[in-house]
Amino acid sequence: MANEIKKLSDANLTVGYVAKRSGVKVSTLHFYETKGLIRSWRNSGNQRRFKPDVLRRVAVIKAAQAMGITLDEIKQTLATLPDQRTPTQKDWSALSKQWQKKLDERIAYMQRLRERVDGCIGCGCLSMSKCPIYNKNDHLGENQSGAILLEQD
Repeated sequence: MANEIKKLSDANLTVGYVAKRSGVKVSTLHFYETKGLIRSWRNSGNQRRFKPDVLRRVAVIKAAQAMGITLDEIKQTLATLPDQRTPTQKDWSALSKQWQKKLDERIAYMQRLRERVDGCIGCGCLSMSKCPIYNKNDHLGENQSGAILLEQD
């Protein structure tokens, strides 16, 4: 009970303040909360209040999203922290290393696309007279559709 009272007394930031300070909309904070990425408490007037460390947590979420990490991936990674704590500098180092492999894979994928974009749009449309991977009689269309050739290794 005493621990819960301490959490409530620490939770004194309004949703408007957190939105302004973190640079996200109030609706985004509500969304993050419904997804379990951040947490608020209710005061005696039933208003949301946040602990100051929510600002760092939102910053981590925004940084991860900027790297292309999905909210589900962010949630899974944050769930590995003890007691749902906000990441420390040491935690951020570990979290970012977990995401580095995903970033490397995305970079490699984008480089493959860049190398192939000149020669083929990858859909088997046969509209290019110099297609390097000519899809005679649209045999690829029997199994798949869309820009499938670009994604093949």
